[in-house]
Amino acid sequence: MASAKSTNLSHTAWGEILDTFVTASPDGLNRVDYGALKASQTDRAKLDAYIEQYADLNFDSLSRDEQFAAWANLYNAVTVRYIVEEYPLSTIKPWYSSGPWKKIKVTADGREISLNGIEHDVLRVQWSDDPRLHYAINCASYGCPNLRRSPWQAETLDADLDDAARDYINHPRGVTVEARGLQVSSIYDWFRKDFGGSEKAVIDHLVQHASPQLAEKIRANPDIRDHEYDWSLNGTDQ
Repeated sequence: MASAKSTNLSHTAWGEILDTFVTASPDGLNRVDYGALKASQTDRAKLDAYIEQYADLNFDSLSRDEQFAAWANLYNAVTVRYIVEEYPLSTIKPWYSSGPWKKIKVTADGREISLNGIEHDVLRVQWSDDPRLHYAINCASYGCPNLRRSPWQAETLDADLDDAARDYINHPRGVTVEARGLQVSSIYDWFRKDFGGSEKAVIDHLVQHASPQLAEKIRANPDIRDHEYDWSLNGTDQ
């Protein structure tokens, strides 16, 4: 007889880890002290226990917003655990590699799934109408949207996603205005379909979340000339 799935999920432990090991740096990036987390057996065990909750979690028992928060938090927690296991390293994706996202796997909802699967088969499918999903998951790189210093929670999800979008777009790694046009993050190229499928749709999305000053500059020269992405690790010692 198959064991019953759990309906209990707490993000408290993940919140404690984020609060302890993630700091906001002056350059606008939230940086993770992977070395300190690696050295703390207590906190590593806490992280393992948090992730283990998902193994038999019944996602169908959760609301839509609870499901999103759960998948996003799981993605980020598993990514942090992977970096800690491999640390020290300077990037999650060396230039000669396609990245580890297909090989990093976890058990959730009674099945094995990779980080690649969480992003492309769950989040991008079930929330295909909301491009803000790309601001919820962090791949441990400088170029990625920030790893939040608190877990995603259903109760504040919409406001927090808006905040994450503003945070990224108003940082140079999201949008940089140059004389000849805009340099924007490569996520707006890789996932252009999710942001509306055209350059105009991407521009509209950027303007929606940009500060008034940045929005004015984007409207004055709405031409994306380049895409950039920095794969350097988002660690405190980088």
